[in-house]
Amino acid sequence: MTKQFTPDEANALLPELRSNLLQLQGIMSEYETRYMELQKMKAGADSKIASGGAGPRFFEEEGKLDFMSMEIDLFVENFKRQGVYLKMINPGLVDFPAVLEGEEVLLCWKEGEERVDHYHSMEDGFRGRKRLPE
Repeated sequence: MTKQFTPDEANALLPELRSNLLQLQGIMSEYETRYMELQKMKAGADSKIASGGAGPRFFEEEGKLDFMSMEIDLFVENFKRQGVYLKMINPGLVDFPAVLEGEEVLLCWKEGEERVDHYHSMEDGFRGRKRLPE
């Protein structure tokens, strides 16, 4: 059974989710930068190797990227363990399963919003967002 959130429960969880999201975004950004740098180094090494030079070793940087990838997976898994759906990392978009007026919906929070005050049906997704009734 999927955990169901009330708007108050979703809002109470937001500070922790925001903190985790910020950390995840930081790791993702660093990962992407390091990955691109490694690709550039490898491309440069390929031309050196083709011309008879010895290519540099990339083992250490690849190991760091593997570790960062595991760290990213742990953060994503942490969102799942709390019963929420991390729909997008940057900008952050999180859905909370809920029941509203007898219908299963997703409470929806987008990075930059103060609180959870929107929802959408399971089928409509983000484009079908509506304000929560008072």
